[in-house]
Amino acid sequence: MKLPAYAAALVSAALVTALAGTSTTSAAPVADVRALPNVNMEATVKAAQIDPRRPDTALTPGAKASVLLVEQALRDKKLLDAEYVDGHFGTKTVAAYAAYQRSLGYTGLAANGLPGKASLTKLGAGRFTVTRVIEPGARVSTGGVVINTRTRAMLTEAERLLGRTFVLDQGSYNPGGDPTSAGTHDGGGAVDISVKGMDSATRTKAVRALRRVGFAAWLRSPEQGDWPWHIHAVAINDTDLSSQAQHQVGDYYLGRNGLADRGPDDGPKVPIRTWEEYRRN
Repeated sequence: MKLPAYAAALVSAALVTALAGTSTTSAAPVADVRALPNVNMEATVKAAQIDPRRPDTALTPGAKASVLLVEQALRDKKLLDAEYVDGHFGTKTVAAYAAYQRSLGYTGLAANGLPGKASLTKLGAGRFTVTRVIEPGARVSTGGVVINTRTRAMLTEAERLLGRTFVLDQGSYNPGGDPTSAGTHDGGGAVDISVKGMDSATRTKAVRALRRVGFAAWLRSPEQGDWPWHIHAVAINDTDLSSQAQHQVGDYYLGRNGLADRGPDDGPKVPIRTWEEYRRN
């Protein structure tokens, strides 16, 4: 049967298109559209500070999916037993992550068990994409002490809220051996602030300002330890935190005072946020 002219033209065009699509010389490569899942670094690091301090295996809100991906990767590297792949970033997962960091050649604070940007990105190669990245920044000298740029930005904002400049009695990255700090200042994110010249109300306002921008902060008195009156503050989610400072952050989230007795929190009540959460809100 002879096709009408318009029908023959349509068939011819379709054949040309089909043949072009099967050409081995002009066809574009087919992209792999399978997207990798995301690991929220902010939520994961938060869980790594809080979960080891919990009395049970409860999960940190918003962190389960990301922690599971990290734990599955650690399991596949034979660093974490399958029974601990549960979304709870407890002591076993912290130890496994520290072992992974050491396997990369990291030492010191770079192998503290908190997921850093570089190690987490390497762990996720081909498995997951890292989002909500946190970086402590470079070490800088401020007021005669050393802190990192993330901590400095947080202090600057707290000073703006308070309307007063802080004087730092102690900074971060101590070489160790200070009996009054018990190791909390051996990593990043930890500072002690002088309260000289502040009345009681101003001291409370200062602690509140620090908490608002993302510090776990408390007013310390001589009755609590071998130290003068001061404010102790630890930057939540600083990935350079010493293990002692990590524990203080976890206790802060759990309503405790950050001291060895793990007593109830004695500071002003504010919504607990990280620096990054504060900036977004």
